[in-house]
Amino acid sequence: MPPSLQSYEEVSSSLPMKVVPKKNGVVNGASSLRLEESEKHDLVLRVFRCFIADLCEQFKGGHPGGAMGMAGIGIALWKYAMKYSPSNPNYFNRDRFVLSNGHTCLFQYTFMHLVGYSNMTLDQLRSYHSKRTDSICPGHPEIEIDGIEVTTGPLGQGVANAVGLAMAEKHLAATYNRPNYPVVDNMIFCMIGDACLQEGVALEAISLAGHWRLDNLVIVYDNNQVTCDGSVDLACNEDVNAKMRACGWNVIDVFNGSNNISGVTQALVTARASDKPTFINVRTVIGFGSKLAGDAKTHGAAFGPEDVANIKRTFGMDVDKHFYIPDDVYDFFHEARSRGQDYEWEWNALVDAYSQEYPELSAEFKSRVAGQMPQDWMKYIPAKDSFPTTPTASRKSAGLVCNPLAQNLNNIMVGTADLTPSVNMVWKNKKDFQHPDLKTACGINGDYSGRYIHWGIREHAMASISNGLAAYNKGTILPVTSTFFMFYIYAAAGVRMGALQGLQCIHVATHDSIGTGEDGPTHQPVELAALYRAMPNMLYIRPCDSEETAGAFIAALNAKNTPSIISLSRQNLEQYPAHSSREGVRKGAYVLMEQEDADVTLIGVGAEMCFAVSTKEVLEKEYGIKARVVSFPCQRLFEAQPREYKREVLQYGKGRPIVVIEAYAVNGWERYADAGFAMSSFGHSLPGAKCYDHFGFSGTKIAPKVKALVDEVRKEGIESLRGDFRDLNGALGFKTEH
Repeated sequence: MPPSLQSYEEVSSSLPMKVVPKKNGVVNGASSLRLEESEKHDLVLRVFRCFIADLCEQFKGGHPGGAMGMAGIGIALWKYAMKYSPSNPNYFNRDRFVLSNGHTCLFQYTFMHLVGYSNMTLDQLRSYHSKRTDSICPGHPEIEIDGIEVTTGPLGQGVANAVGLAMAEKHLAATYNRPNYPVVDNMIFCMIGDACLQEGVALEAISLAGHWRLDNLVIVYDNNQVTCDGSVDLACNEDVNAKMRACGWNVIDVFNGSNNISGVTQALVTARASDKPTFINVRTVIGFGSKLAGDAKTHGAAFGPEDVANIKRTFGMDVDKHFYIPDDVYDFFHEARSRGQDYEWEWNALVDAYSQEYPELSAEFKSRVAGQMPQDWMKYIPAKDSFPTTPTASRKSAGLVCNPLAQNLNNIMVGTADLTPSVNMVWKNKKDFQHPDLKTACGINGDYSGRYIHWGIREHAMASISNGLAAYNKGTILPVTSTFFMFYIYAAAGVRMGALQGLQCIHVATHDSIGTGEDGPTHQPVELAALYRAMPNMLYIRPCDSEETAGAFIAALNAKNTPSIISLSRQNLEQYPAHSSREGVRKGAYVLMEQEDADVTLIGVGAEMCFAVSTKEVLEKEYGIKARVVSFPCQRLFEAQPREYKREVLQYGKGRPIVVIEAYAVNGWERYADAGFAMSSFGHSLPGAKCYDHFGFSGTKIAPKVKALVDEVRKEGIESLRGDFRDLNGALGFKTEH
């Protein structure tokens, strides 16, 4: 059974080296640490740096400088400090490594190759920046590649992801570990550069990690004091160490980090025994060995053949040998595979013994490891006849649906960006995710087994950290975030990264319309739906009542490789129990109210469904015009349906106009409708009902515009609208002057 890593000495004894701990938190040299095969370090460093220079020179591009400066850090991580298994990249209890400065991807790819990840062949490494579509060496690490934990690219995202991975480990350990059975016991190592420390999302996440005292998290800072524009002091001269300490982190300094393998390793071992997250500040030189070492020019461009030859001469390598890795370098890392297999064997034996001691708990744990939802989760979705029939805000409807799911399904973790009273995501007897020793002034406390997360006012980090929760082991944790829809524009980069990675996460977006009212246009997201409807691999679902809200959650729970945004109202909405359908939501759109021999099809969406229905009533009563109503909660789900179903719902062939009614920018509806009654301006600070009326949203104001369109089609035919999408509510549009 693996040792319980409680002390520095126990940590060091589990690794292939001898360590003498420092007492002052500063690692300044190699004298206190003796590593096996240390005589080979110099060879590995020289070969690695020449190899990186060759890879970037091959296709005249890439990011060589950071990877070359970080070479010593890589040896410390993959040779000495990390627990992983190259022959089984998904071994559950592995340490996770995140490369937040993802442009230095050659650093990770090359070490994966050296330690024996079978997919990362020499041929694949040489595909970096090539035209090959089968390359698994993209310009930034991508989650689809075995051995890559998360996709990183936008700087700072990896830091937030790493905090999510650390949260996941803490939560699962608190839930399933028992005395002598640490079935979840791993570290998260996150590599960053100078730029990551300037991104707001990283600082939000760093603050939370310190608050939660995530002692299983280590950030390794490649401190070369260079960004694209030049030296870091062009834009930043703060005391980073003081900042990290103020955020609740342990800080360790390593000097001469480009070659100081022993110092970095000692710092990593010390971090494993820390009682708080650890920040290791490693001073390196970008482009180490180049004529331009220390210069921003080495960041994102090949060195050129002359300097590549110079680099090889500097390191005593043959100028005429390219992509050269001698057997001695492979031999240096040869034990990584067998050591990883030993880790796996020990963990499997531990889980087997755990199963004998705690059979029920073990069965649940194994199901979570397999990423399986409980088979009977549908029974927690309320039946249609249990929903209120009186007007109800869909944010309240979401609570009626999500809260029993969260209460009964241990794989769901729900959080809010400081809007617990507004988003209705709290269930009975919920427990907060908190450090167990924290005692808040308001008396709301918890421990790591808690599943309700107070994100504070950190929407961007909330989304990006949730990606880490979801990526820890796909299907093991289903994160649910919540805030006002408008603030998902702050979170948009994180939401997009989740969609890019195929990570299942449910984002509950309340206050989603101009019906939000008096908070005004700053809180009325008229344009944001267009972004999320356009975003690939994203379900933006806007339900019109409680039954459709149930359908939205069912669709989101079934979308195993897709994040979802469920878009909800602050204001009360009419309920349509005789018409609305959760099954219809699953298909994206469906006929809410059919009408034989209709003259027009009205598309109603979400909170504005009431205006589609009232327009139908006015058209029939005042003008004798027959209208059918289609509910259209999710464009992407509709696009996944067979062509026959889509034609049946929208009835394009009937020669009648289709009008969409939604208080958002109309962009995108041109694909389905001939005209729209929508928003062409920002909103207004008015009571919700008055705000709708101010912008013309009422049946009595919309119906005449629809009638005129129907009359035109009767006179000139439906072809008169083709290629001429009509904005029926354009009076309050673009302002050219203030």
